[in-house]
Amino acid sequence: MISCDLHDYIEIACLYRYEVKIVLKSKVEWVGTAVTVEYDDDKRECLRLAVDAAECLVVLDTIERMQACQSNPHFDEVVF
Repeated sequence: MISCDLHDYIEIACLYRYEVKIVLKSKVEWVGTAVTVEYDDDKRECLRLAVDAAECLVVLDTIERMQACQSNPHFDEVVF
């Protein structure tokens, strides 16, 4: 579970459909559009990320940092 202030940044990214770069603790990187927050089949809270023509679920607890790909008034990079 992530803190509420970090969760707010995820929600902002989804609200404005920002393109973001997600770096996982495993150092895997994803670039895509933040769509929504939902739970997977294992009841883990996830970010739904639209990547090209597909979508994937990224477990919030596995995120190391999130970087906005475009300038915006809310955040540049958030370290989890």
